[in-house]
Amino acid sequence: MYVWARLARTLASSGKRGPYRMGGESRLRFRCLPSDIDFNLHLNNARYMMLADVGRIDIFNRSGLIKLARERGWAPMLGGLQTVFVREIKLWKRFELVSTLETWADTQIIGRHRFVIDGDVTAAIVLTTGGIYDARSRAFVPIQDAVAALGIDAIPREPTEAEAIFMASHTGLRAIAKAGG
Repeated sequence: MYVWARLARTLASSGKRGPYRMGGESRLRFRCLPSDIDFNLHLNNARYMMLADVGRIDIFNRSGLIKLARERGWAPMLGGLQTVFVREIKLWKRFELVSTLETWADTQIIGRHRFVIDGDVTAAIVLTTGGIYDARSRAFVPIQDAVAALGIDAIPREPTEAEAIFMASHTGLRAIAKAGG
Protein backbone atom coordinates (compact mmCIF):
# COMPACT_ATOMS: atom_id res chain seq x y z
CA MET A 1 0.00 0.00 0.00
CA TYR A 2 1.78 3.11 -1.19
CA VAL A 3 1.65 6.50 0.52
CA TRP A 4 -1.61 7.71 -1.05
CA ALA A 5 -3.50 4.60 -0.01
CA ARG A 6 -2.10 4.84 3.52
CA LEU A 7 -3.00 8.51 3.69
CA ALA A 8 -6.52 7.87 2.36
CA ARG A 9 -7.01 5.08 4.90
CA THR A 10 -5.79 7.35 7.71
CA LEU A 11 -8.12 10.20 6.71
CA ALA A 12 -11.09 7.87 6.19
CA SER A 13 -10.63 6.28 9.63
CA SER A 14 -9.92 9.51 11.54
CA GLY A 15 -13.45 9.61 12.98
CA LYS A 16 -12.78 6.34 14.82
CA ARG A 17 -9.82 7.95 16.61
CA GLY A 18 -11.79 11.06 17.59
CA PRO A 19 -10.56 14.64 17.79
CA TYR A 20 -6.90 15.29 18.50
CA ARG A 21 -6.31 17.03 21.83
CA MET A 22 -3.13 18.98 22.58
CA GLY A 23 -0.89 16.71 24.59
CA GLY A 24 -2.46 13.65 22.99
CA GLU A 25 -1.13 11.18 20.46
CA SER A 26 -1.85 9.97 16.98
CA ARG A 27 -1.38 6.18 16.87
CA LEU A 28 -1.33 4.57 13.45
CA ARG A 29 -0.60 0.92 12.68
CA PHE A 30 1.27 -0.21 9.60
CA ARG A 31 3.07 -3.23 8.16
CA CYS A 32 6.40 -3.02 6.33
CA LEU A 33 5.54 -3.89 2.73
CA PRO A 34 7.73 -4.79 -0.26
CA SER A 35 7.26 -1.24 -1.59
CA ASP A 36 8.78 0.11 1.68
CA ILE A 37 12.08 -1.76 1.74
CA ASP A 38 15.63 -1.21 0.56
CA PHE A 39 18.19 -3.84 -0.41
CA ASN A 40 18.64 -4.74 3.28
CA LEU A 41 14.99 -5.88 3.30
CA HIS A 42 13.96 -3.37 5.95
CA LEU A 43 12.02 -0.10 5.99
CA ASN A 44 14.04 2.39 3.95
CA ASN A 45 15.13 5.80 5.26
CA ALA A 46 12.75 7.83 3.11
CA ARG A 47 9.73 5.79 4.14
CA TYR A 48 10.18 6.84 7.78
CA MET A 49 9.84 10.48 6.71
CA MET A 50 6.83 9.74 4.52
CA LEU A 51 5.06 7.89 7.32
CA ALA A 52 5.87 10.74 9.73
CA ASP A 53 4.04 12.97 7.22
CA VAL A 54 0.99 10.71 7.52
CA GLY A 55 1.14 10.99 11.32
CA ARG A 56 1.37 14.78 11.12
CA ILE A 57 -1.51 14.99 8.66
CA ASP A 58 -3.61 12.83 10.99
CA ILE A 59 -2.97 15.31 13.82
CA PHE A 60 -3.67 18.32 11.57
CA ASN A 61 -6.90 16.76 10.32
CA ARG A 62 -8.21 15.61 13.70
CA SER A 63 -7.32 18.91 15.44
CA GLY A 64 -9.21 20.97 12.83
CA LEU A 65 -6.04 22.66 11.54
CA ILE A 66 -6.54 21.55 7.92
CA LYS A 67 -10.03 23.11 7.83
CA LEU A 68 -8.83 26.29 9.56
CA ALA A 69 -5.81 26.55 7.25
CA ARG A 70 -8.03 26.34 4.16
CA GLU A 71 -10.35 29.03 5.53
CA ARG A 72 -7.48 31.42 6.33
CA GLY A 73 -5.09 30.76 3.46
CA TRP A 74 -2.56 29.09 5.75
CA ALA A 75 -0.23 26.24 4.84
CA PRO A 76 1.31 23.98 7.49
CA MET A 77 4.92 23.39 6.42
CA LEU A 78 7.73 21.16 7.55
CA GLY A 79 10.90 23.10 8.30
CA GLY A 80 13.33 20.32 9.02
CA LEU A 81 13.84 17.01 10.73
CA GLN A 82 16.28 14.82 12.55
CA THR A 83 16.07 11.05 12.66
CA VAL A 84 17.68 8.37 14.78
CA PHE A 85 17.41 4.68 13.90
CA VAL A 86 17.68 2.21 16.78
CA ARG A 87 16.16 -1.06 15.52
CA GLU A 88 15.26 -2.15 12.01
CA ILE A 89 11.73 -2.75 10.83
CA LYS A 90 11.97 -5.84 8.64
CA LEU A 91 9.79 -6.81 5.70
CA TRP A 92 6.24 -7.83 6.79
CA LYS A 93 6.83 -6.60 10.36
CA ARG A 94 3.91 -4.79 11.98
CA PHE A 95 4.71 -1.50 13.66
CA GLU A 96 3.01 1.50 15.16
CA LEU A 97 3.68 5.18 14.54
CA VAL A 98 3.07 7.36 17.59
CA SER A 99 3.03 11.06 16.62
CA THR A 100 2.79 13.99 19.03
CA LEU A 101 3.05 17.75 19.04
CA GLU A 102 5.60 18.33 21.76
CA THR A 103 5.87 22.09 22.21
CA TRP A 104 6.23 25.33 20.33
CA ALA A 105 8.07 28.62 20.44
CA ASP A 106 7.11 31.67 18.40
CA THR A 107 6.46 30.34 14.87
CA GLN A 108 8.10 26.90 15.32
CA ILE A 109 6.39 23.76 16.52
CA ILE A 110 8.19 20.55 17.46
CA GLY A 111 6.72 17.21 16.45
CA ARG A 112 7.86 13.77 17.53
CA HIS A 113 7.24 10.56 15.60
CA ARG A 114 8.15 7.32 17.35
CA PHE A 115 8.20 4.07 15.38
CA VAL A 116 7.35 1.21 17.73
CA ILE A 117 7.77 -2.55 17.25
CA ASP A 118 7.02 -5.53 19.50
CA GLY A 119 4.70 -3.65 21.84
CA ASP A 120 6.92 -0.87 23.15
CA VAL A 121 10.35 -1.15 21.52
CA THR A 122 11.49 2.05 19.81
CA ALA A 123 12.76 1.37 16.29
CA ALA A 124 13.27 5.03 15.33
CA ILE A 125 12.41 8.58 16.33
CA VAL A 126 11.89 11.46 13.93
CA LEU A 127 11.88 14.97 15.42
CA THR A 128 10.40 17.64 13.20
CA THR A 129 10.15 21.39 13.26
CA GLY A 130 7.54 23.19 11.28
CA GLY A 131 5.33 26.19 11.06
CA ILE A 132 2.18 27.56 9.51
CA TYR A 133 2.70 29.93 6.59
CA ASP A 134 0.10 32.64 5.97
CA ALA A 135 0.15 33.22 2.21
CA ARG A 136 -1.94 36.38 2.52
CA SER A 137 0.46 38.16 4.87
CA ARG A 138 3.53 36.33 3.51
CA ALA A 139 4.67 35.46 7.03
CA PHE A 140 4.62 32.55 9.45
CA VAL A 141 1.80 32.51 11.98
CA PRO A 142 2.76 32.53 15.66
CA ILE A 143 1.82 29.03 16.82
CA GLN A 144 0.03 30.39 19.89
CA ASP A 145 -2.28 32.35 17.54
CA ALA A 146 -3.07 29.18 15.58
CA VAL A 147 -3.73 27.26 18.80
CA ALA A 148 -6.09 30.02 19.98
CA ALA A 149 -7.85 30.09 16.58
CA LEU A 150 -8.54 26.38 17.03
CA GLY A 151 -10.27 27.23 20.31
CA ILE A 152 -7.62 25.49 22.37
CA ASP A 153 -6.44 26.92 25.67
CA ALA A 154 -2.89 25.60 25.90
CA ILE A 155 0.46 26.93 26.98
CA PRO A 156 3.60 25.33 25.51
CA ARG A 157 6.02 23.72 27.91
CA GLU A 158 9.66 24.71 27.82
CA PRO A 159 11.61 22.73 25.21
CA THR A 160 13.73 19.91 26.57
CA GLU A 161 17.48 20.23 26.19
CA ALA A 162 17.35 17.93 23.13
CA GLU A 163 14.52 19.96 21.56
CA ALA A 164 16.35 23.27 22.18
CA ILE A 165 19.50 21.86 20.56
CA PHE A 166 17.44 20.60 17.61
CA MET A 167 15.70 23.98 17.16
CA ALA A 168 19.01 25.87 17.37
CA SER A 169 20.64 23.48 14.90
CA HIS A 170 17.70 23.87 12.52
CA THR A 171 17.85 27.67 12.77
CA GLY A 172 21.61 27.66 12.08
CA LEU A 173 21.39 25.28 9.14
CA ARG A 174 18.46 27.25 7.70
CA ALA A 175 20.53 30.46 7.86
CA ILE A 176 23.37 28.71 5.99
CA ALA A 177 20.96 27.45 3.31
CA LYS A 178 19.34 30.88 2.88
CA ALA A 179 22.80 32.45 2.50
CA GLY A 180 23.41 30.20 -0.47
CA GLY A 181 25.31 27.41 0.90
